[in-house]
Amino acid sequence: MVGLVSVTAPPGIFITELARDGDGPTLAVKDLFDTAGVRTTYGSKVFADHLPERTATAVARLVGSGYQMVGKANLHEFAWGITSENPHFGTVPNPVATGRVAGGSSGGSAAALAAGLADAALGSDSAGSIRIPSACCGTTGLKPTHGLVPIDGCWPLAPSYDVAGPMARDVAGCARMMTVLVEGFAPTALASLGDVRVGVAWTERADPLVRARVEAAAALFRDRRPLDLPLADGIYPGFAREAAEVHGPVFAEHRDLYGENVATKVARALELTDEEVEDARAARERYRARMAGLMADVDLVVTPTIPTVAPPAGIGDLALRGRMIELTFPWSALGAPALALPCGAAEDGLPASVQLAGRPGDDALVLAAGALLERALAEGGGR
Repeated sequence: MVGLVSVTAPPGIFITELARDGDGPTLAVKDLFDTAGVRTTYGSKVFADHLPERTATAVARLVGSGYQMVGKANLHEFAWGITSENPHFGTVPNPVATGRVAGGSSGGSAAALAAGLADAALGSDSAGSIRIPSACCGTTGLKPTHGLVPIDGCWPLAPSYDVAGPMARDVAGCARMMTVLVEGFAPTALASLGDVRVGVAWTERADPLVRARVEAAAALFRDRRPLDLPLADGIYPGFAREAAEVHGPVFAEHRDLYGENVATKVARALELTDEEVEDARAARERYRARMAGLMADVDLVVTPTIPTVAPPAGIGDLALRGRMIELTFPWSALGAPALALPCGAAEDGLPASVQLAGRPGDDALVLAAGALLERALAEGGGR
């Protein structure tokens, strides 16, 4: 077991802080992943004293390759939310935007990166939970193709959507983690942004300065075209049913230990009818087929990650989540890779984030294009 140390991180970022035990890059692990002998709460009071016997494969691979785990990062309770305002372990602060949410559900992982407490972080993403906090905290995160990264030992939210993925301060950091997380993963050679065809979508849904920053980033791709893509409407009830199936027995026994935000979502999910769920699942299949056709003539799609900068704390997940996941959830519904990276200052001087998405299995291409885009932005492109 890694030895515990006195807390030095700002309150709310780590649920359990750990002593560094080596010289490798430091790693924050979302407290949704089991770590043998180290408390793993899933962000819930129900599991406040839970000590797993095994370590999740994704964590084991990273630690086995030299990453040094320095903390179990706070999160939205049971990973079902986009603010990381946790009623049991405190609100995750946003190190780059005082008074704003850190995003969720992997909020502590992004905050640890932004605060310089870790070099890398492991998150999970089911509807945007890696990408939304990356956008809010001005960091970088990849939602990999569904099933690519091992997710055993991670508390499920909606299993046909859930993925484990890398978070870092730059694209290279995410790419390094992927070579460890996925056996045989290799970078794609990409000489320039001119080597990929991109479609640009959904910028009109963003606030003015976020839109301007994302469109300027998209303009760095020479072969680009507007793409009229639908959002993933009518699909979410299928997601919610999966979550209800996970939580049903635990919720029935421990309802009083749930925070009201997640309890409300579980209760609503339990009320869904089979007809509503079947309609949603059919809608997901139609959406996958339609998006495949619409994306046939491009390699990647550029969109805002979220339509706004980090929202003020205290508004609440239920009021914010519809708009906050509308541009991330589609790629979760498709099981496709999507990378979030900062692209300049927007409203209130806070970070805007651009999302680069590809077809399922094109994770290496997404990362390669993301690295070139990141470099071009750093050299002054997109301002």
